[in-house]
Amino acid sequence: MTDDFSDDLGGAGQDADAIRQRIAELQLEHRGLDAMIDAIGGQPRFDELQLRRLKKRKLRIKDAITLLQMQLVPDEPA
Repeated sequence: MTDDFSDDLGGAGQDADAIRQRIAELQLEHRGLDAMIDAIGGQPRFDELQLRRLKKRKLRIKDAITLLQMQLVPDEPA
């Protein structure tokens, strides 16, 4: 599995609208993973490895969302 979040973190000069759009996409994927995790975890017999991978991906998405949101906050002078 490839990690496609590196593009989200690089360009501090990215357009704010593009950042907001990417945040919305990642939030949608995050909710989808949450639903999948709930569905798999609710089964009497489930693949624990698959569940762990989904949880790790969900965490990476959450981290990417946080970093993108930080790009939208203007720097304040100290």
